Amino acid sequence: MISNTATDAVSWVQVIVLSIVQGLTEFLPVSSSGHLRIVSELFWGKDAGASFTAVIQLGTELAVLVYFAPMIWQILSGWFRGWTDKSSRGQDWRMGWMVIVGSIPIGIIGYAFEDAIRGALRNLWITAAMLILFSFVFIAAEKLGKKERGFEQLNMKDAIVMGLCQCLALIPGVSRSGGTISGGLFLGLDREVATRFSFLLAIPAVLASGLFSLPDAFSPDAGQSATGLQLLVGTGIAFALGYASIAWLLKFVGNHSFSWFAAYRIPVGVLVMILLALGVLQPL
Repeated sequence: MISNTATDAVSWVQVIVLSIVQGLTEFLPVSSSGHLRIVSELFWGKDAGASFTAVIQLGTELAVLVYFAPMIWQILSGWFRGWTDKSSRGQDWRMGWMVIVGSIPIGIIGYAFEDAIRGALRNLWITAAMLILFSFVFIAAEKLGKKERGFEQLNMKDAIVMGLCQCLALIPGVSRSGGTISGGLFLGLDREVATRFSFLLAIPAVLASGLFSLPDAFSPDAGQSATGLQLLVGTGIAFALGYASIAWLLKFVGNHSFSWFAAYRIPVGVLVMILLALGVLQPL
C-alpha cells in the first residue's frame, strides 16, 4: 500500500498529460483506463490510481451530457411524463428504463469487486493481454453483426446485454465503449446506434463512479493524491478533448469498421508486454 505523503502527490505535468490521454481515449474503443495506467507507469513509474482516473472521467462524461443534451432532455422529459400520463409512454419512456436497467450490472459488479478493480486488475500484464485479446472481439462483432437495426428498434434485451458488456470495462485494457458497442453489434444494431446508446449507457455509471471516488482522489489508499484545483483543471481538459472525440467518433463509425481500432490495440498490447518483460515497466 502506498502511503499518502508529499512524494505521492500527483504533479501538474501528470495532471495535464493524463487528462489529455483521458479526453482523447475515453470514447474510442482503446481503453482510456488502460492508456492512463500505461502512461503513468511509463513516464512516472507509478500508478496515479483508480480514484484519480474516475474523477477526471467526470470531464468526459460532462462532454456527453453537453453533446447529447437535446436527446438526453427528450428521454428524461418523456420518462418523467410517463409516470403521470400512461398514454405518453413511448420510445423515450422505454429508453429511460433501458438506460436505468442497463446501468445496474456495472453498479453491482463495481461495488462487489471494488478492491480488485482498484488493485489487482490494474496489473499491466492484464491490461496488455486485454488490449490484444479484446481486439478480436471487435473483429468478430464487425464480421458477425448484421448492423441493420435502428434506434427505434432498441429494446430491453439490448440494454441488459450491453449493460453486462459494460462491466468488462472495469478491467483496464478492455474499453467501456468497445465492450458495449461490440455487444450492440452482435445483437444486430447499426454501428452508429450501438455507439450512441453506448454513450448514454455510460452516463449513470461514470458519474456515480466519479462522485463516489472524489474523496479518495484527495487522500487515496492507493495511487497518488491530487488537489481540488488539479482535479478541476483535469476534468476541464478531459471535457474539451472528450467533446471533440465524440464528434470525431460518430463521424468515423458512419463509414469505417471498428476493426481499425484493433489494428492499433494489438501492437500497443504487444509493446507493453515487451517493456514488461524487459523490466522497463513494472506490472504494479
